[in-house]
Amino acid sequence: MRRLGELEAEIMDRLWAWQRPATVREIVDDINRGRRVAYTTVMTVADILHRKGWLRREKSGRAWLYEPVRGREEYTAGLMRDALGDSRDRPAALLRFVEVISDEDMAALDAALRTARGEAPDVPAAPDVPAAPDVPDGRAGGRA
Repeated sequence: MRRLGELEAEIMDRLWAWQRPATVREIVDDINRGRRVAYTTVMTVADILHRKGWLRREKSGRAWLYEPVRGREEYTAGLMRDALGDSRDRPAALLRFVEVISDEDMAALDAALRTARGEAPDVPAAPDVPAAPDVPDGRAGGRA
């Protein structure tokens, strides 16, 4: 998977964040808040993203509405897979990776691996709490 170009990434970032279809005009207007970009440039790049399979589009009047086909997470996972695939020693590359990630990312990776294996999530054990005594109505800790 090839990394998205700068404008491709700007377009996809907006569509992923908005979580709804958008026109080229909406995208251009949003990008132009930070820097100037021509409508035709964004239209061309959106069409390229459509042809690459990153965006689907539907006609709305005279304009196209664009929306992502894949999520940001799928894109990121593809980049990670490709980076790992470039290594001659995958186990060593994975080891180097986990040596530099944060504790939070390590916990997220561990949880993802457990989920992928179909294992139960690692839930901290509840503290030992004595059971409530039975009362005459047969319910623990309650009244009739």
